[in-house]
Amino acid sequence: MAVVVAASASCLMAGDPMVIGLTRSGKPIGGFEVAAARGKGSRTVVVLGGLGGADESSELVKGLASKKWPVRVLAVPVANPEKVALRFPPAGKAYRENTESFYLWRWIVSEAPDLVLIAGADPGGLLGNGPAGVPVKAFEARWLREVPVRSTAGRERERRVARSPKQVAEALEPVFGHEFPEAVYIPAMALMARLRMGFAEDVARIAAPYRDGAKDSLAKATASHLSGHLLFGELAERTGEAAWTRLVKRAADLGFDEKTGAMRESMPYHNEMSDSVFMGCPILAKAGKLTGERKYFDMALRQFRFMQKLDRRPDGIYRHSPLHETAWGRGNAFPALGLALTLQDFPRDHPGYGEMLAAFQELMAKLARYQTAGGMWREVVDLPGAYPEFSATAMIGRAMLLGVRQGWLPAKEYRPRVEGAWKAVSARVSEDGQVFDVCESTGKQGSLRAYLDREAIVGKDPRGGGMALIFAVEMMAAAGR
Repeated sequence: MAVVVAASASCLMAGDPMVIGLTRSGKPIGGFEVAAARGKGSRTVVVLGGLGGADESSELVKGLASKKWPVRVLAVPVANPEKVALRFPPAGKAYRENTESFYLWRWIVSEAPDLVLIAGADPGGLLGNGPAGVPVKAFEARWLREVPVRSTAGRERERRVARSPKQVAEALEPVFGHEFPEAVYIPAMALMARLRMGFAEDVARIAAPYRDGAKDSLAKATASHLSGHLLFGELAERTGEAAWTRLVKRAADLGFDEKTGAMRESMPYHNEMSDSVFMGCPILAKAGKLTGERKYFDMALRQFRFMQKLDRRPDGIYRHSPLHETAWGRGNAFPALGLALTLQDFPRDHPGYGEMLAAFQELMAKLARYQTAGGMWREVVDLPGAYPEFSATAMIGRAMLLGVRQGWLPAKEYRPRVEGAWKAVSARVSEDGQVFDVCESTGKQGSLRAYLDREAIVGKDPRGGGMALIFAVEMMAAAGR
């Protein structure tokens, strides 16, 4: 699956430095980029040295930084710093198993270069077993002087990035948003996207068992069920049917004592995770909008303050839970998108509006610093070398887009970031709805290593697909389509 990405991080090396991955022990796998000589072509060549550890090939690759080439060169002098056993293509769960092999392999796949050159030993068998559509050859300097033809992978990358949001949505829609076995957020996002694409009758049919009482939308409820009710909120706004509003209200009412009606300390099921800025706040704001009852906005503010106190770090980004300080990618995307969706429905005359808006703007400014040169946010947002993660990028990109459209964020600064995130997401969506490097479902973890070991999924993943689909639909709306 050929897609686009660029890494950005510090690395003590000539050329424009980058970190393409991490070793099993967390050591950066560093390299550098040399732009093509002015006026030359736009082809990309990856050069790898030190696949068996630092050796003479590493010095050869380092020397490439001091010369001009007619191609863009992405060079990694010591591709295997800890001399582990490499295997290409790698087997197991990325990036938990065969860590270095997966980082190298998926970085190449993501860059979709026109040629890969191997300097020195090739202990993992990359020669002859490279990613589909990417030629791999033993290093000879002449290959850097002769501009290669565009690789099959490179052409596919260009085609994907050139697609309109509507075309990407049309690739995703047949795959995602066609069932709702539980009223949870993952299928709800795709169904909301399909609703906006014009499939209103089909979406209402799929959701009807909850409206009619055949299914209990809060059976065995979790935090994810609260945000899953956002679909009912959108149906209520579109149809005016009181039954949909009752479902929204039922979820939001979990924030209040059944006997006294007093606000609880927080919404239930939060499990101390930053996810619950998204899981709890928007459904409360939606209930307030639909019913006109101010208590729901008051509870949304209380929920936000509760979660911020638990999980907002002193540097302004979010730890996933008090169990560990790791700034997990989706653990920051949830507060980003949760605040954006809440603010959309929040009355501007409410005393908490300014507080929540300032919090959203501050979080966006902090996250903007960690967007990679290729438009992505990482699986651990502040750790150079952690893998660029699909779902967090789609969610943060969408949050920024909503911020620009609502006037909460300056378009001049944030619109390019949205475009960068969109291109990165688009490049990672295949024509049959497969997506690239989506972090698996993740509860709170006790260490940085545990977060880095979360599997990166390639395939028809409902979470990544749903978030990409609704991001595409938001992009369509921004373009007036």
